[in-house]
Amino acid sequence: MNLLEELQWRGIIYQQTDEDGISEVLDKEKISLYCGIDPTADSMHIGHLLPFLTLRRFQREGHRPIVLVGGATGLIGDPSGKKEERKLQTLETVEYNVKSIKQQLEQIFDFEGENGAIMTNNYDWAGSMDLVTFLRDYGKYIGVNYMLAKDTIASRLDTGISFTEFTYTILQAIDFYHLHKNHNCRMQIGGSDQWGNITTGLELIRKMNPEGEKAFGLTIPLVTKADGTKFGKTESGAIWLDPEKTSPYEFYQFWINTADADVVKYLKYFTFLSRDEIEKLEKAVEEEPHLRHAQKALAEEMTRLIHGEDSLKQAIKITDALFSGEVKNLTAEEIKQGFKDVPSINFSNSEEIGLVDLLVEAKISPSKRQAREDIQNGAVYINGDRNTDVQYVLGEQDRIEEQFTIIRRGKKKYFLIRY
Repeated sequence: MNLLEELQWRGIIYQQTDEDGISEVLDKEKISLYCGIDPTADSMHIGHLLPFLTLRRFQREGHRPIVLVGGATGLIGDPSGKKEERKLQTLETVEYNVKSIKQQLEQIFDFEGENGAIMTNNYDWAGSMDLVTFLRDYGKYIGVNYMLAKDTIASRLDTGISFTEFTYTILQAIDFYHLHKNHNCRMQIGGSDQWGNITTGLELIRKMNPEGEKAFGLTIPLVTKADGTKFGKTESGAIWLDPEKTSPYEFYQFWINTADADVVKYLKYFTFLSRDEIEKLEKAVEEEPHLRHAQKALAEEMTRLIHGEDSLKQAIKITDALFSGEVKNLTAEEIKQGFKDVPSINFSNSEEIGLVDLLVEAKISPSKRQAREDIQNGAVYINGDRNTDVQYVLGEQDRIEEQFTIIRRGKKKYFLIRY
């Protein structure tokens, strides 16, 4: 398969501005192409990944990716997919977000070698542009009727759209024109909601550089789940790439809990596994779904890509410890990740407390009588070890790195004692 055929097989292509033209130019030469993101937060989440991973596929085939973080457009706000005006962010906030997002993108792309990625920030050329230049040099080429026909703008006419967000599509068009002129950028990639902005860029390039090489646009489908719920969301919120917002263990768990109905699609979308490898995993889903080979492969590939090999090993270690109950070999840092959402209670470091009293005080058992029964019946574990001594007093020997004691009641009910 050539690159476009592979993208089609993976289900990644949603729209192309000129399918034959794109196929021809990719067959003949190595091109530069770009994908952008506005820094609306200080981290990307997994909903941002697919366009950039698609850009990375082009790089693996010898093309040069240009990665754009919108320090200027982030100050304006993209109306695409929004029913109301975005809240404007301060310059300081946007600059901080730009820095954070750049670090995450550096994890995905290779910036060395002949086709090393180029990192750009549109504030470098749009931030100092004066209003007259914007209106004379660029606004003159984009008609109001043309803009009103864009779905992202037309959908907001009834509820209202400010002139600020109305002109966003021109700002993004300037990005495409700038990269086309200065880096010979021939294509823009984006999510399906970016079709209107991408085609505005092509319109500006065509009018400002009519004799130049043709440019192209390609969009990627919205990622959906088979059950109709939103991809990338859990009860605790979005799955972020920032390990401080979503720990590597939580990140790993998100992917390993993928439904059988979705896992093959996500392997095609998000991983760089070959067609043969994915088809073998697809067969495993059909024949041995209980072994979850496909989910494990997906979780490993994604965690390794975003957080690295060491974090992947740590996530697997925590997962295995929780599954087996052998938790005493976990580090304090691993306990913070794996037990982030379990009930917890704080005790003084110098405090010694009887096991029965602890079970009641931490609301692990409803009464002292029940606590004694639980202990005698072998239902209580301290750091993974069963304890049947109703007279047992917890002490220094039960504290992991002087910070935690893990109590388990029954097979799966964990509680965390913090010191």
